[in-house]
This record gives sequence, C-alpha cells and structure tokens, in this order.
Amino acid sequence: MSTLHITTIQSILHWEDKEANLLMFTDKINSLQQPTHVVVLPEMFTTGFSMNTSLAETMDGATIQWMRTIAQQKKVIVTGSVMIQEDDCYYNRLIWMQPNGQLGYYNKRHLFGFGKEDAHYKAGNSKLITQVNGFKINVQICYDLRFPVWARQSNASDSKYDVLLYVANWPQKRSHAWKTLLTARAIENQCYVVGVNRVGNDGNKIYHSGNTMVVDALGEILYHEADKEAIHTITLQKETLDAVRQQFPFLKDADDFNILV
Repeated sequence: MSTLHITTIQSILHWEDKEANLLMFTDKINSLQQPTHVVVLPEMFTTGFSMNTSLAETMDGATIQWMRTIAQQKKVIVTGSVMIQEDDCYYNRLIWMQPNGQLGYYNKRHLFGFGKEDAHYKAGNSKLITQVNGFKINVQICYDLRFPVWARQSNASDSKYDVLLYVANWPQKRSHAWKTLLTARAIENQCYVVGVNRVGNDGNKIYHSGNTMVVDALGEILYHEADKEAIHTITLQKETLDAVRQQFPFLKDADDFNILV
C-alpha cells in the first residue's frame, strides 16, 4: 500500500523580514516529531504577499540555500513559494526542494490583478507535476485555485495526478471561497487536495484566518484548522484513492482539451 505523509505548516509571517521567517520556520521544522515525506510552507513564506520586488532573490540566494540545507538535514521535501528574480523579470515561484539537493519549480500562472500582482510579477506558462512514493502531485499557488481549467485532470499521461497542492496567502474575507473551491477541486478531479494558508495580519493590515485543509476525492474534509498557527502531519492512502476512482470512474468521461499559453 502506498502512503504519503504530508506536513502542513500554517503560520504567521513576519512582513518583509526574510531572516525572521527563516529562523521561525527552522524552529517549526525542527520541532517535527512524526516522519513525513513533504513539508509545505505558505505562499511567499519569507516575506508575506508583498509587491516589494527589491526583496526578490536569485536561485542561488539565501532562501534556496536554506531550503536545500533543511531538506538534506531532515531528509524531507520542502516546498513553498518565494520571490525570485531572473534577469529583469520577477516570479512568484514555488520551489520543490528534494533531500538530494535537486529541485523543481512552478511559476504562478494566475497573477492576482486585484492586488496588482500582475504589475510586478511575470506569469508562468507550465505546470509542475512531481512524484513522491507512488503519488503524482500537481503544485499550484493561491489565486490559481479560482481557475479550474488549469487544474483539470486530463487523460494525457503527463497530466494525471493524485494530489493537488496549493500554497497561499488567502485573506479571511474570502475564506468561504477558499474552502468551497478546495472542496470542488477535489471532487471534480477525484484527487486529494491540500491547501496551506497563512494566519495573521500582513503589512497591509489584511487578516488571514488560515483554514488550511486536506480534502479527499469525495469532498470529505480530512483536516481543517483556522485562526491559529498549526503544524499537522496527515497520511494519504493511494489504495483509498484508487478505490474511489474505480467505484466512480468519472474521469474517463472528461473532455480532452489543450490550454494555449
């Protein structure tokens, strides 16, 4: 039986203070008692959801080196998004750091125009679907959650996945949408969905209630925590997911389509 252990870290974020956030997450990860495969941090976990691109780092910067060190020391995958600069462009980039020091990354596809993210960052145009212990994991970032086509399961072998993972800075005032859409993505794609959000006020005095969630393929909520910092490790069962898909073979009837980028 294939199992996947995922640890979600719902945390406050120190506004635009990379050093303080890295020290905080070091302590939180060092406190883990249960074995895990993947540790998930929120969106822009070193700064909060900031448009101050002067804080961006390169792929050789301190945050990437910190992720590499933590992953190697703890023998876990560490993931979350950070500001990255490449040439004259800035990206809200999710890093997927493996214990062997190798990494993958995903640039946020849907930029939050309401918050002027699109005026500061460049959108990505490709997905990252990675594999851990027999599970295929599709990683996305915050506002991507509102666009179901980008997450839609496809019959193409390179687009199938078992877990849909979102890292976020999703405000409390839209928390009903967050919870509803996480559940919808799980049901329509017959997959586990993991959504990891921050808590507390950011530098713009916008409150985040967290509502970190794990949802199964039937839309049942396996884990939910709101309004406080929380570290939680959950075990996902591939056998259970396969049984749902066999009993309700809805994905085979899905439309085939291509997204033009």
